[in-house]
Amino acid sequence: MKLDPRTKLLMVFSLSSLAVFIKELELLIPVMFIALLLVYFLGGELSVLKKHSKFLLIFIGIAVIQSIFSPSGEVLLNIGSLKLLTTGGLVKGVRVILRMFIIIVSATIMLDSNSREIIQGLIQWKVPYELAFMVSLAIRFLPLLGEEARDVYTAIQLRGIEVEELPLKKRFKLYSYLLMPVLSGVMVRAREISTSLECRAFRAYPQRSSYQQLQFQTADYLIVILSLIFTAVVLTISFIL
Repeated sequence: MKLDPRTKLLMVFSLSSLAVFIKELELLIPVMFIALLLVYFLGGELSVLKKHSKFLLIFIGIAVIQSIFSPSGEVLLNIGSLKLLTTGGLVKGVRVILRMFIIIVSATIMLDSNSREIIQGLIQWKVPYELAFMVSLAIRFLPLLGEEARDVYTAIQLRGIEVEELPLKKRFKLYSYLLMPVLSGVMVRAREISTSLECRAFRAYPQRSSYQQLQFQTADYLIVILSLIFTAVVLTISFIL
């Protein structure tokens, strides 16, 4: 389904807001399934979630930390007097993972929208062009940062260093060494983009014109109304509970 990028932005904002403000698992779980259904029907790429398979380790870590420092509920696992795992810790761990999952899933809705459409949608929402361009540039830089990190990581592996087999202390030390070349590469690209913008006389005129004008269709109006109603209803139920 081809939707206006402003409609997608509103959907992402609604789902992300619900993930942040809702505390009840009874509401977070339905919101998660609705986010998955939206991504599926809109043709989003759910395959990107495979890259976040470490959620299980994060969940276990959060559950253990919450059980140790703020124990609540029944004790499921203990070492002497130390409560290593409690039902309250598990609930808090599930809550954090669901929030992260909803935000990541909702973000995939925007994957098929190019940066030009996003900028134009923000401009037609009366957002200043400079701010809209900054948002688009930030979105563009996130995959570049990941690409730089992967290149450096691959270079280390080609030198015969098995990172996964290193002791934990040496692994953290190695990651600290990786940070410098990654940041250097990003800074070089940022300087090149800055030079390109100056050569193109960016912000030379107070107003900009655009050949592309986005228009809401019937499906866009319907989805926007349903998104606002759904968000308001879920937040109201959350406040009542």
